[in-house]
Amino acid sequence: MTVAGPVTVQTEEKRSVFEAWVRRVSSESEAKAVIEKARVTHPGAGHHCWAYLVGPGREIYRSSDDGEPGGTAGLPMQEVLQGSPYTDVVAVVTRWFGGVLLGSGGLVRAYSGAVRAALAQAQPLTRERVQLATAEVGHDIAGRLEHDLRARGIEVRDVEYGAGVRFQTAISPADLEAANGLLAAMTGAAQAWEFCETDWVDQKPDSVGLG
Repeated sequence: MTVAGPVTVQTEEKRSVFEAWVRRVSSESEAKAVIEKARVTHPGAGHHCWAYLVGPGREIYRSSDDGEPGGTAGLPMQEVLQGSPYTDVVAVVTRWFGGVLLGSGGLVRAYSGAVRAALAQAQPLTRERVQLATAEVGHDIAGRLEHDLRARGIEVRDVEYGAGVRFQTAISPADLEAANGLLAAMTGAAQAWEFCETDWVDQKPDSVGLG
């Protein structure tokens, strides 16, 4: 699961203003681009602390205090992300100092609280891992195969016409058996899907955000 769209929230703690960005990303490079964009957008701010989780198993994670006392910003922000159901997400919290020192405990509460406030407004987006597969069939059955694949809700990503007709599809785990049976029946078991890598496909956004 990831966030369906960008979220920006401002909070305040003892006159310091914290602006939290939560954005969907698909790689570390995209996360770093969001962090840099926050710096460019708010060049006069004192700190741009950040944390991100990337990967289907949330195996890539980084954070930074960006000049705040060690462990008071990036790590608490990362812990909030890790406690959420999301992956492929970056959080950046920009701070404008209000003249009152918050202390270590106050900073932890402020930075983690800003991320929680942003996640509370985020709309969850569920994704499904699908199997990419290709197959080449004769022109005589290509039209019927494409029709039946689409009728079963199997995504046809591309159709290439040459000596034969080559289909590129994305098949959900629930449809693998049906896709295999359909191709076998139409070709007399002469053709089988060639399975490639897997991919993520976005589902419809959930109707309720996280609170």
